[in-house]
Amino acid sequence: MFKRILVANRGEIAVRIIRACRELDIESVAVYSEADREALHVKYADFSYPVGPAPSTESYLRIDRIIDAARKSRADAIHPGYGFLAENAAFARACGEAGIVFLGPAPEVIKQMGDKVHARALMKKAGLPVIPGSDDILSSEEEVLDTAEAIGYPCVLKAVAGGGGKGLRRVESGSEIRSAYRAARSEAASSFGDSRLYVEKYLERCRHIEVQLLADIYGRVLHLFTRECSIQRRHQKIIEECPAPTIDTRMQKSMGKTAAQGAKALGYTGVGTMEFLVDRDKNFYFLEMNTRLQVEHAITERVMGIDLVKAQINVAAGTPLPWSQRQIRPTGHAIECRIYAEDPETDFMPCPGKIEGLRLPEGFGIRNDCGVYEGAEIPIHYDPMIAKLIVWGEDRAEAIRRLKRALREYQVRGVKTNIPFHQWMLRHPQFIEADVYTGFVDEQRGFMAMEQVYPDRHVALASAAIVALHREQERALRMVEKGAAEKSEWSEAGRREGLQLHSDASSPRRAW
Repeated sequence: MFKRILVANRGEIAVRIIRACRELDIESVAVYSEADREALHVKYADFSYPVGPAPSTESYLRIDRIIDAARKSRADAIHPGYGFLAENAAFARACGEAGIVFLGPAPEVIKQMGDKVHARALMKKAGLPVIPGSDDILSSEEEVLDTAEAIGYPCVLKAVAGGGGKGLRRVESGSEIRSAYRAARSEAASSFGDSRLYVEKYLERCRHIEVQLLADIYGRVLHLFTRECSIQRRHQKIIEECPAPTIDTRMQKSMGKTAAQGAKALGYTGVGTMEFLVDRDKNFYFLEMNTRLQVEHAITERVMGIDLVKAQINVAAGTPLPWSQRQIRPTGHAIECRIYAEDPETDFMPCPGKIEGLRLPEGFGIRNDCGVYEGAEIPIHYDPMIAKLIVWGEDRAEAIRRLKRALREYQVRGVKTNIPFHQWMLRHPQFIEADVYTGFVDEQRGFMAMEQVYPDRHVALASAAIVALHREQERALRMVEKGAAEKSEWSEAGRREGLQLHSDASSPRRAW
């Protein structure tokens, strides 16, 4: 087993990994930028090393500085978390060259899955269903147009190195190809340093369903059933569920078996996720593979009873998986809400600032993966996630009720959050019926007036005004009382001195 692990990340995921290290009696090393000097993960780790200025390009994305910190701290291994360098093949290779274990799959696998066109081809060869689209990279507007006409509209232009909705454009007709092509290429180049594009058929009202995988170095690949990730804003997930509702047991097993089949074809090791799109007829298609730990891994942990981070560390240390596929059974239902410092009223724009007050919900079936504390700063330089709220119930209905209660208890002062959005979503009839799809939030935005998101907004404003008035009145009263007290003391002192002067015949009379 490893003696010391460096966590090449920040925020709640860094804290999550450090906790797993503590339970395995492994020392932890944190890295931090200048903006994160007082961050929770830095305070929580056994050791910490600075890696540069606030911009991630000068700190958390600097392979040389991360490797240098690992060498200085004498770390045996590096856990990349998610984001930043987690799916960077060059980083995984640099770790190996430095004699440090990278807690993830081989660099070659990361590279293969990072190229979306190549990944499509590999999975198609492995027998996985893929979305109709281009089999090669498209290098001109004419090629995009020809492919789009062949597969039919609507279609989607996607960045080969894409992710998180960057470099993605939906196209409804041939007249939109030129502008979409240029915009997608530009965004892909600025986001990934790679402007290459391909085209896929756009599936109307589809669901985003993923399968959690866990594989050891001895060839065993397990699937941990499914997660529902269709509630998204700007193509980024904000609410996830496990197992995916409306996906029956037979389809759960079919998707899991298919995902494991793809992972075996790659010779995959560690934790990873196969992502699928499911159309209205319950046909599922390979979308992409994330060769890392997912943000939403906690709901799978809660339902399956398996600590994925500890399993990931054990697998990297050469320990065989102690479970068989037959032993993996979901229990109950879990839902996760990503708590962001962002404003639902302004298209979910980030709201950095200082957290002046923080109260996390507690009780049976509630888990908080939090990366901040009261008094901490939400920097402008990074993703504004504050925490993840995970709840579990015996069934989905109980999980929803428990989540509603937890969100009512959740309090964050100093910055705006998306908690009101989550509360609105949990009241929505279509969410309650699990009738959602990837474009649901965007389509509902017109109906998501603030009177709905904040149903008691006017009452809250009136209450705040009353409280402010009472405070002002109390302040004014205290000032009056204080002034009266000061006046009385002054008058009394003057009266005493005047009496003394009058009693002294040699002293001139003094007027007050």
